[in-house]
Amino acid sequence: MLRLLGAALLLLLLVRPDLRGWRRPQWGTVLLFGATMAGMNGFFYASIDRIPLSVAVAIEFAGPLLLAAALSRRLIDGICVGAAAGSIVVLTLGGGHGDTASAPLDPLGVLFAIVAGAFWAAYIVAGRRVGTVVPGHGALAVGMLVSAVLLAPFGIAGLHDAVRSPMDLLPFALVALLSSFLPYSLEFAALRRLDARAFGVLLSLEPAAAALFGWVLLDQHLQPAQLAAVAVVIAASIVSTLSAPRASERAPGPPTAPVAAVR
Repeated sequence: MLRLLGAALLLLLLVRPDLRGWRRPQWGTVLLFGATMAGMNGFFYASIDRIPLSVAVAIEFAGPLLLAAALSRRLIDGICVGAAAGSIVVLTLGGGHGDTASAPLDPLGVLFAIVAGAFWAAYIVAGRRVGTVVPGHGALAVGMLVSAVLLAPFGIAGLHDAVRSPMDLLPFALVALLSSFLPYSLEFAALRRLDARAFGVLLSLEPAAAALFGWVLLDQHLQPAQLAAVAVVIAASIVSTLSAPRASERAPGPPTAPVAAVR
């Protein structure tokens, strides 16, 4: 809640959108966009409280992969989704980390990651829609603020223990800056300089980055089978991204969603 609220306030100060010019359909689209962002972030944080970071990220990637397969109806995307689904089963049965490395993963944590992936797919669809009806980056700032408000009932209970003095807000401000404000800004800048395929391939490496930082910073050691499953999810995402037809090659019709999108 604090992370999204801090990032939203920073973006609002930077972008300063003219909200008075928004009409009811635009507000409805932005509110839906914020709701999907709240679900995606809320369930993801709930999942990494129970299962390793890299496992949660790999499971979450099933959402965008399934969306790509549903919208494109290509055999290769179906194969990629099947490979990812099999990998998720391996990840689920592989076990946790630390003292519980031999025990099965927390099923609730796995469920939260799957729900986060579903919200990620919905976020992609809502993000594409909001980008066509609301000019500029104002929708992103307002969407973040909406998501923070929606998460408030779940975050407010822990606020007293987390923030006992004004100085305690500094770490949360840094998290908002480093995990939302800067990444979103850099990703939007990258999208302007890279084609969709290059961007999708680079973003597909997210589970690998999660595995690396989970190991280095959180002492989360994955079993060989889990590492292989994470690699399969990455490969499935890359294959689906690279095999997608370019805009100039695509037949007329509704646009397909990218496998990996700004999150």
